[in-house]
This record gives sequence, structure tokens and C-alpha cells, in this order.
Amino acid sequence: MLKDMLNNIQKKSLKERFLLVLGILFFLIYLVLGLMIMFWEKLPLNMEPKYRYAFGGLLIVYSAIRFLRLINAKE
Repeated sequence: MLKDMLNNIQKKSLKERFLLVLGILFFLIYLVLGLMIMFWEKLPLNMEPKYRYAFGGLLIVYSAIRFLRLINAKE
């Protein structure tokens, strides 16, 4: 499976590879932002802890959805 994915990446055009890297970058941004909101206490957000955890969890779920869509892209 990993070998097939690497072959698929090598067959992509320059534009498609750039969009793949951009997709991975935004996946990481959303994941880190969600973790920061959840666990960084000195982050200047005036939210109750339960809302911070909910918002951070929502961002992490969104990043997982973006990652799954990125992996399953067959184009």
C-alpha cells in the first residue's frame, strides 16, 4: 500500500504535488491549533474550559477529515 502511494505521488504533476504539500501543511496547522486551544493555558482566549476542549476537539476532528480526504484522493 505504501509503495502504491509513493508511485502515485511520483506520477503527479508539479501542481498536484504542490497541492498535496499544501494539504499536508493545513492538516498540521489545524491539528496543532486544536491542541494549542485545548492544552495551552496561557493562550489569550476568554472561554470556559469545556468550550475550549470542545472547540479544540472540533478542530482536531476537522483536521482528521482533511487528512482522510487527502489520503483517499485518487486523482
